[in-house]
Amino acid sequence: MNSPQQFRSFAEFYPYYLSEHSNPMCRRLHFVGTSLVIAVLAFAVGSGSWRSLLALPFAGYGFAWAGHYFFEKNRPATFTHPLYSLIGDFAMYRDMLRGKISF
Repeated sequence: MNSPQQFRSFAEFYPYYLSEHSNPMCRRLHFVGTSLVIAVLAFAVGSGSWRSLLALPFAGYGFAWAGHYFFEKNRPATFTHPLYSLIGDFAMYRDMLRGKISF
């Protein structure tokens, strides 16, 4: 088995992250999952319903992993680079909102 690629910074990692999300449907599913994560966080803070935070991994990872399995046909970067991958989800979300990345 190949050892995971090493990155010294998020700036080095992000182009790799984007290359692992080249399929538009995968990006759309990531967008839905990240939107749900933001909505659940807002709901938890606004209502004080902290138990709703238990839905975060299902909301975010469920859609993202479906995108990788069914459309991208690759293994999510979360397994080898969890922190950079989480940051990458939000960076890609931001870039999609700004129109820098199509979805």
